[in-house]
Amino acid sequence: MRITTFAILASLAAAPAYAADPVGSYNVQGANPGGGGDYRGTVTVTRTGQKSQEFTTFRIVWVVDGVRIVGTAIGNDDFLAVTYVSGQETGLAVYGADDRNWGGVWTTANGTQLGSEVWIRR
Repeated sequence: MRITTFAILASLAAAPAYAADPVGSYNVQGANPGGGGDYRGTVTVTRTGQKSQEFTTFRIVWVVDGVRIVGTAIGNDDFLAVTYVSGQETGLAVYGADDRNWGGVWTTANGTQLGSEVWIRR
């Protein structure tokens, strides 16, 4: 499934039809920035802060092609803002909820192009 950057940004700007608690396990489908190819893997989201707060923190762990990528997020049932580390690279991603699934865009530190990603709840 190919997700356009415009569609993802439009979904982030609009209020989601259903809130989706991000905690859980997902299959991930993504596209690297600048036409760098598609990828698939898994994502696990764990809450690390208190749920009663308007915003809380989460731990995000991707496994893509056998590589484990770890991130920290701030968000709620509607959005996540994530910083991540992959090897020597750091980056930023933003995701919006769509029913039970999540979609977003990402880039590396000093990046000039966006990748896209969809998380499909398992």
